[in-house]
Amino acid sequence: MAKKITRIYTGSDGKSHFEDIDIALEAEEAVGRRSERMKATEILFRELDAGLKYDWHNAPRRQFVITLEGEGEIEIGDGTRRRFKPGDILLAEDTTGQGHISRVVSNQPRKMVIVVLD
Repeated sequence: MAKKITRIYTGSDGKSHFEDIDIALEAEEAVGRRSERMKATEILFRELDAGLKYDWHNAPRRQFVITLEGEGEIEIGDGTRRRFKPGDILLAEDTTGQGHISRVVSNQPRKMVIVVLD
């Protein structure tokens, strides 16, 4: 069993790319399954206004971005766009290169929790 997430990373061409990855849920516990543990340095909550467009930028650090409310869209250099709805998880690792464009595409703010990784 696994949880599918989207990873955005910088390729050898200096551009951001998407990749679908699975977080394995293999450790059996009395109450269910879990992934292996990951080190995190901080957690923060963020709200972006409806209609926001944040032009080309990089992820400030390696981080999970988990959408709680609203809907966001990420665009990479080749024009590919992906939407993120409540419950969707993005692993942002494109800390160098061209970066990506972020938009809030819902008519309400996009609320997120960000987990900063080591």
